[in-house]
Amino acid sequence: MSVNYDGGYMLAPDQLLTTTRAVRNRLDLSRPVDSSTIEECLRIALQAPSRANVQPWHWIVVTDPRQRAAVGFWYARAWRERFEANPDPYPAATIRSARHLADHIADVPVLVIPCLELEALELPTGNQASLWGSLLPAVWSYMLAARARGLGTAWTTVHLAYEREVSAVLDLPDHIRQAALIPTAHAIGTEFRPARRRPLETVLHLDRWSRSDGGRSEQEGLSAR
Repeated sequence: MSVNYDGGYMLAPDQLLTTTRAVRNRLDLSRPVDSSTIEECLRIALQAPSRANVQPWHWIVVTDPRQRAAVGFWYARAWRERFEANPDPYPAATIRSARHLADHIADVPVLVIPCLELEALELPTGNQASLWGSLLPAVWSYMLAARARGLGTAWTTVHLAYEREVSAVLDLPDHIRQAALIPTAHAIGTEFRPARRRPLETVLHLDRWSRSDGGRSEQEGLSAR
């Protein structure tokens, strides 16, 4: 059950986790988002885990129409170059909704760009899981908090093809790297369903890669061990 509060929705944890979707077509471009709501979502995001509690995150919240237009220019350019030339690997419905977002990205009232503060000017070599793992859970927490308040978001990284140009628009120092761009607006409608996903038994491996679920039913699950 969802409970209304001040125009938002308090969802049960399982419902929140399974119905936070990428919202592209259903972003309300005509309705402003209160800055205090965005700040509230970000304060929740700051409770996410980070490596050794270093909290290397920074958050650029873009609401100025000229700044949104400048960021949107590079986003739309990157999207056209990446997807219009080679849309085949992606479902047609996904391409349509992504194109809609690319066409209207500058009209989205809030663009949230999570950033990572590096200890050096360049990203380290090798596995960077712990590095980005200190930021990306917080981004997802922001999106969950937004969903709980009736806002729609989408996790996008298309603009990173022009990360340097967008960094110039945002006046970012050289040791600050962008991780994503999260368009945020009131959602048109609040009911979202769980997405289709690959069945657990096709991706579950027990103890080692070669020991997968082996075709057992979902009812058996891990309880059979």
